[in-house]
Amino acid sequence: MGFLDSIIGIFSGGNDPETAKKKRLRQIVKDLSQNKYGKFYKAKSEELCPACAKFFYDVYKIISSAQVFLQNAAKSEQLKQIVVDFFLDKELKELRERLNAQTIEEQAKTTPVKDLSMAVKRDLSAFVAGFDSARVNGIDNCYSTIIAFVNFTGFDFFFLLKKFDSNVNERNFTYQPRFQPVRAADLGEELKDFMEYSASVEADQDWKTALGVLKLYKDGMDVVNTDHWAKVLRVLKDVSRSRIFELIIQHTLQDPLWQSIPRSSGERIADTVLDAKKAEIEGVLSRIQNDKRAAQIEQLAKGIFGSADVERLANYTNKGNEIFLKKNFDGFTKIAGVNYLKAFLLDFFKKEIRELCDLLLIRGQWTTKVLSQPVSDAFHELMGLSEQLMAFDDSLADKGEHGSRLKQALLKVDRDKGQGKYIRIILKTVNNTAQRMINTASADLVAIGRSFKTLLEDIQKKPSELITNWRELESASEEPLGKRITGDYKRIYYFVQLLQFFTGPVEEET
Repeated sequence: MGFLDSIIGIFSGGNDPETAKKKRLRQIVKDLSQNKYGKFYKAKSEELCPACAKFFYDVYKIISSAQVFLQNAAKSEQLKQIVVDFFLDKELKELRERLNAQTIEEQAKTTPVKDLSMAVKRDLSAFVAGFDSARVNGIDNCYSTIIAFVNFTGFDFFFLLKKFDSNVNERNFTYQPRFQPVRAADLGEELKDFMEYSASVEADQDWKTALGVLKLYKDGMDVVNTDHWAKVLRVLKDVSRSRIFELIIQHTLQDPLWQSIPRSSGERIADTVLDAKKAEIEGVLSRIQNDKRAAQIEQLAKGIFGSADVERLANYTNKGNEIFLKKNFDGFTKIAGVNYLKAFLLDFFKKEIRELCDLLLIRGQWTTKVLSQPVSDAFHELMGLSEQLMAFDDSLADKGEHGSRLKQALLKVDRDKGQGKYIRIILKTVNNTAQRMINTASADLVAIGRSFKTLLEDIQKKPSELITNWRELESASEEPLGKRITGDYKRIYYFVQLLQFFTGPVEEET
């Protein structure tokens, strides 16, 4: 624009926003009158005309069956899985079958957990690797196209058409409608929604694949006539190119700057489905491992104690744990291990094994003290551990060191959230103490078991190398020492196997 034009514009109001707006609105009216679909709208009365209703009615007739078929399709996990499966080759389908939860659980009946876990993880890695960028893009684009179709066909054509003729019936096309003009302002939001949904369905999308997948989803039934749908796409493209609905809304709103915002047509599902498969497999393997672990623990506990349900402590128990679980705290986390330990110390160690150790360590004449030291140290540590266990459990009684503090904090925690952190600190200290005792007992019992095994070999040697007075010790024992040591060694061996399920790291305390 030249200098002279600028001066003229100033005096003529050319820079006035309101004047510019009126000019644009006049242009919109002109564009409407010249538009190929101008018969949709009467600018003077701001009414949508019967021709506009017929446009919607013709589209509605074609997609109405899809509305029924695809109810809730946008939320269907099954549809997502069908989309993914459609893009799998033979190898990936075979891997998917092997990664079926039921198949894995069936294999677990005959395959060691470690071997099964390795095989399943190999299959899972190969399955994930098969989803290259081309496959992922194909899956995601197909699903986006499907969701665009679902959203478009889900548009409430019937509600809109009822505004033009109240006698129109839903998905019944035997009646010949008599459409009347309608104030565009009364259907402004519907027109905006239609523009958003229709903008997401385009002729160049892969409709053959998308509609093929939907046919699978509906058990072999076509959700829409493909030729008729192709016709709808051509009409929608032509209508969109004409900008007729954009012009109608701009004129109705008296806002020449209004523009439609396309609605997102779908999520990226390939990664979502893969993540779900990974989580499923991890869950299956974890469940199998936990079931096997529980079965092994039960078998060992029954063999040692006659029952898997062993509870010898008064406070560090499942019953004592209930109050913490109700308040959403982790509570006592080492109950089984500590109670099994207490039961073993009471039932076996402080009786038979203690008597045998006393006989071997006190009356036995060892060739050197160094040889007896490991079993002596482990024995005395375990004897001390038995007393520590009693003190540990007593500390959790209502009047005990930890029990009284936990009781008071639990009474306040609902109104004072700071007490929650205090409770967690105490529980961590308690559980760490329990873990340390389990770890210590396991190491000591291993040391004693090794010594017993070595002593069994020494009894057979002539001359013996560790203890020189086996004959004297034999006469002091109520049953043959070889048989006795063997029996106690087996008890220790099986209990150590049981205790290994409960050994582990001690949590770092803050």
